[in-house]
Amino acid sequence: MSGLESIVANRRRVMVHQMHEWGEILLGFESKNRFELNDEDGTRLGLAAEEAKGVGAWFLRNIFGRCRKASIHIYDPDGNRVGRGEKPFRWFFHRMEAFDGDQKIGAIQRKWSLLHRKFVIENAAGQEVLEIYSPLFRIWTFKLLFQGNEVGRISKKWGGMLKEMFSDADIFGVECDENVPVEIRKVLLIATFLIDFTCFENNAGTGGTGLDLLVGD
Repeated sequence: MSGLESIVANRRRVMVHQMHEWGEILLGFESKNRFELNDEDGTRLGLAAEEAKGVGAWFLRNIFGRCRKASIHIYDPDGNRVGRGEKPFRWFFHRMEAFDGDQKIGAIQRKWSLLHRKFVIENAAGQEVLEIYSPLFRIWTFKLLFQGNEVGRISKKWGGMLKEMFSDADIFGVECDENVPVEIRKVLLIATFLIDFTCFENNAGTGGTGLDLLVGD
């Protein structure tokens, strides 16, 4: 197996662990995002990191927060880049294109919803194939729905109120039923990063306090 398949294939669950950067806590702003990808036994499957492009990109990131343009690169345990997610600048209805190597395999698109968080997964042809839905009073859980039936979920493992006050770093679990195709699993892995950027990241430019988790944008 190669590419993103080496990370997601034949696994019911992949853990995405945001790596702590103490400079963010001490200075009150965030540097680039870094993640470790593990299986449920803790074995490293790969790494992911938001691309940094100098001081100008840092400035835009901290001013525009979740609206910013972003590139997230995914690497296997040997350091080879196997995929990426590309997020264009948008004020609303955030989107991220998913690539396996240099081939586009789909996208995740945020949709308007009055009381819930809602995204859809698109395949390579741009067809909507899955819905991602976060219930109003379960803001840490995103259900994966196919024709109204739950076939998996993306969950944030909350570390407690004190941890949330001092760091956005936490663990996401991406879990799928065995009948979910590998190509869709690849897009779901990248969807986790968009969900983190737009729903949980503490954006300096917006002055987020955690209450914005209760409303959509």
